[in-house]
Amino acid sequence: MATTATAAATAASHFFRTRTQNPKPKVGKIQARFGFGGFGGFGTKKSSPPPKKTAPKPVEDRLVWFPGANPPEWLDGTMVGDRGFDPFGLGKPAEYLQFELDSLDQNLAKNVAGDIIGVRVEPNEVKPTPFQPYSEVFGLQRFRECEVIHGRWAMLGTLGALAVEALTGVAWQDAGKVELVEGSSYLGQPLPFSLTTLIWIEVLVIGYIEFQRNAELDPEKRIYPGGYFDPLGLASDPEKKENLQLAEIKHSRLAMVAFLIFGIQAAFTGKGPIAFVATFNQ
Repeated sequence: MATTATAAATAASHFFRTRTQNPKPKVGKIQARFGFGGFGGFGTKKSSPPPKKTAPKPVEDRLVWFPGANPPEWLDGTMVGDRGFDPFGLGKPAEYLQFELDSLDQNLAKNVAGDIIGVRVEPNEVKPTPFQPYSEVFGLQRFRECEVIHGRWAMLGTLGALAVEALTGVAWQDAGKVELVEGSSYLGQPLPFSLTTLIWIEVLVIGYIEFQRNAELDPEKRIYPGGYFDPLGLASDPEKKENLQLAEIKHSRLAMVAFLIFGIQAAFTGKGPIAFVATFNQ
């Protein structure tokens, strides 16, 4: 009987999982989660294992985002472009408390709640779901994927804002107004599509690309060259691959800051970046 009770308690502790940032018994605010991951995983596709991490770099040998900054333990320098920047602790691995079975005997006057029997960290896995492939939405690997993709859009947006204003004289925030008046155009040249048609083309094309990208379960191939998109074979040389990844993430961060400045500048001055800089030469 003792063995059966122990097995039941173990199964139930996997069924009832509770997340907390400060795992102290019966102290602090907790949030209960319920899942069926421990009962066979009916109808699920096994995802590929996460990439193996290299040995963490010593703190004294690392480049950090601010001189003298002490990087958190979960940012150990093994990720490309890791400078130990996480002031709000968003990338900290989520910890879960495991509880014993509650005492649910209707013949007793008091039902005692189960005690905490352990702490576990859920693995950050990628599952074949089209809209939320990551099992942990606050996982460090998902944050890196979001950073790289947002950085790529920011690089395209920054280059586009400068190019359009330089070639047409229209600021990026006013480009949509011109198209609504004169019809769809690009760099002053008319296009054989209406603005509505262009929006539908973008939604369908980008939606299909994102759907196919989310079908990839390897975290490395989801965002870096060597996955679905590598027409020039840039990832074929392992020695250059990490340097290209580091260059991309640096340019991505710079572009995100630049476009944030473009947005603030347009809101307060109503000018594009080129027109704003030109005012200093007058």
